[in-house]
Amino acid sequence: MSIPGSAGRRRSKAGERGGALLAVLWISAALTAIAFSVSATVRSETERAGNSTDGLRAAYLASGSVERAIQWMCWGPQYRQPDGKPLFYEWKMPRLAMSFPTGDAVVEMIPESAKMNINQAPAEDIARVIAAISGDAGQAQQIAAAIVDWRGGGSGPFDALYAALDPTFQARHSSIQEIEELLDVQGVTPELFYGNYVADAQGRLYASGGLRDCFSVWGSLGPFDVNTAAPALLLALGVPADGVAAIMRQRQIAPFTKMTDVSALGVSAPRLAIGGNVIWTLRGVARLRRPDGSPSEVVRSAAAVVKILDPMYYPGNPVHVIRWYDDAWSENEIAPPAALMGAPGQ
Repeated sequence: MSIPGSAGRRRSKAGERGGALLAVLWISAALTAIAFSVSATVRSETERAGNSTDGLRAAYLASGSVERAIQWMCWGPQYRQPDGKPLFYEWKMPRLAMSFPTGDAVVEMIPESAKMNINQAPAEDIARVIAAISGDAGQAQQIAAAIVDWRGGGSGPFDALYAALDPTFQARHSSIQEIEELLDVQGVTPELFYGNYVADAQGRLYASGGLRDCFSVWGSLGPFDVNTAAPALLLALGVPADGVAAIMRQRQIAPFTKMTDVSALGVSAPRLAIGGNVIWTLRGVARLRRPDGSPSEVVRSAAAVVKILDPMYYPGNPVHVIRWYDDAWSENEIAPPAALMGAPGQ
């Protein structure tokens, strides 16, 4: 005998249990989604913090390699290995290879004669360099004219353009004192000055050089150092694209020690030479090393412009630092330093 209303109460209780179970499932799903979101956020933040830490370590490694190179230059050629090779530094060494507990570094010894003198170069040479970087010959002609106007005396045709800007300013109409002044010249963009990113055959992006890598206030009109001249400058000097590629490949393997090695590549280079003058740029590229000893993807660079003084008058400190840069483009950022390592001054 059933009690009236008992079936309804049972159905009501079953419905309540079903609703509670459904609510629990929904809450569990929501908590799971929140947990996944928090986990993904924590993982991404951990990776970002790790990348920032590795980047800072690599930056200190690059700065340390430049400072060590300056020290080696101060010690000079008086210290020798048993086979007679320099232990630290000798005049005209194209690069120094260094190994640290946490990574490797290569310091390029770039004479300012590897760059074109921005105050003395004719407009046509400046235009060729700009065209090699930008790929726009018409724009290059206009910027070259603006640079010549900037460094020339008296008023010029670009003064009205500068006066119309907000804020207004005037062209110096005198010799350029710092290469960064080019950023104020009409038509020069940060991408053109510092360089941009280009893709290789696999689609990976790498930094390419800009005007600062081809021009200098301490530069020359030639010959230019074949071991360290920027690719755009080589193109502007008339070296064909395949010749530039051959020079760059050889520089990754070993620096040129005589100009006949350049001729052996089938490259005609009448405005190229080996070596430089008393002002050099020390450009260090450092790459961290993984625990298994392989090179990491984390790479940073730094550079310093130094002047080698006469040791007769500056016996304790023959190297004077003129400028310091916390970053500097280099083709060595593409290849792992392991491919460039060897004895100092290889």
